[in-house]
Amino acid sequence: MRTLISGATCVLPSGQARVDVLIEDGKILGIDPPQGAHVDETIRADDRVLIPGVVDDQVHFRDPGLTHKEDLYTATRACAKGGVTSFLEMPNTKPATISQERLNEKLALASTKCLVNYGFYMGATPQNLNELKRATRTPGIKIFIGSSTGDLLVDNQQSLEQIFAETTLPICAHCEDEATVNANRQRLNGGSSYEDHSKIRDEAAAVIATKRTLDLAIRHRHRFHLLHVSTAAETELLRHPQGLITAEVCPHHLYFNVDDYERLGSLVQMNPSIKTSDDNEGLWQALKDGRIQVIATDHAPHTLEEKQQPYPNSPSGLPAVENSLALMLDSVNAGICSLESVVHWMCDAPARTWDLIDKGRIAEGYDADLVLIDLHKKQTIRNENQETKCKWSPWNGVTLQGWAVRTLVGGKTVFADGKFDESVRGSEIQFDHARGGYWAT
Repeated sequence: MRTLISGATCVLPSGQARVDVLIEDGKILGIDPPQGAHVDETIRADDRVLIPGVVDDQVHFRDPGLTHKEDLYTATRACAKGGVTSFLEMPNTKPATISQERLNEKLALASTKCLVNYGFYMGATPQNLNELKRATRTPGIKIFIGSSTGDLLVDNQQSLEQIFAETTLPICAHCEDEATVNANRQRLNGGSSYEDHSKIRDEAAAVIATKRTLDLAIRHRHRFHLLHVSTAAETELLRHPQGLITAEVCPHHLYFNVDDYERLGSLVQMNPSIKTSDDNEGLWQALKDGRIQVIATDHAPHTLEEKQQPYPNSPSGLPAVENSLALMLDSVNAGICSLESVVHWMCDAPARTWDLIDKGRIAEGYDADLVLIDLHKKQTIRNENQETKCKWSPWNGVTLQGWAVRTLVGGKTVFADGKFDESVRGSEIQFDHARGGYWAT
């Protein structure tokens, strides 16, 4: 089947252009095809902008084992509504994804439930080095250096040295120094307020662990992606990537800071914690000058009942895939950043970082994972309208300008005009790690 998207302003690798896009069998067949080319369907897109589908490389969709919070079906409805056409999910489900067998099970489950494209990291433990060395069908290895439960905390130096020295897949990590966090917690007697969370998981905890992990990556010449940078101080460590290091930031670390605890309480309790307004400014600057390459959500839902527990019983995490693109488009309208930059940070850069095949760009031969956006549309985020199973957002009541209005996955419309096509299913993402990542392309 051939589909023509006609009249849109397209964000191409070369910049914006008003061109038609021809799709066939899930691929982009042509950019600005000849007039009169045969098509079976025409999507009129006048006054809209066409961008590549968003690739969110850090999500927690809770499936299997914690599906009262979220599952792959509800999460990918939220993705489709928000313009996210591909996701890479973290391994801390129940059971954790720490073997090829568990990874294959997750992929099989996703094939039946996901409305968008899917991939899953392999989690590192102090004991599963052999599994990490033989892992396939995965973007890479996730290490929790601090802030984890069960077997997924890897804080022992010898284990970390072995993982960086003996594996070949790209590595990403949650970097908070466990000893610093524990000392801060003891000093504050465990903490008694949500505000204490940012004192326990402070700047030093992030910087110490980030320095430690960057040292491992550089010494072992191993590709490494620093997840959810939360401090301006960490961005100073990213000035010399040496062709190995990439980094990302999340919307909550760009838009929230410790002043928001009074208004939002545990709804903005995250690991790593939100920091100061100066950190907000420093993270934006690092995005704009290229020290940080990727925006991802770290979508991590909990029920409102769970979040409303007093600290420290309240869990860390918030949902964001539904609204992340709109948050960034609102910033485009506010003159904070350009549309081309948003497409780079959310589409092209994550696809390049993780060697995704044929994703992240509007170009001939690429997958037809596409999003039509209306930069003029204003809409207020409401808890009751959220697709995520937890049914809340820390941005509840916030009006944003710029929204996804149509999302295509593999050339098929999965979301348009507020409605879903339940017959659409995403595909397993394919990786070509021989490409060498972000700096090699």
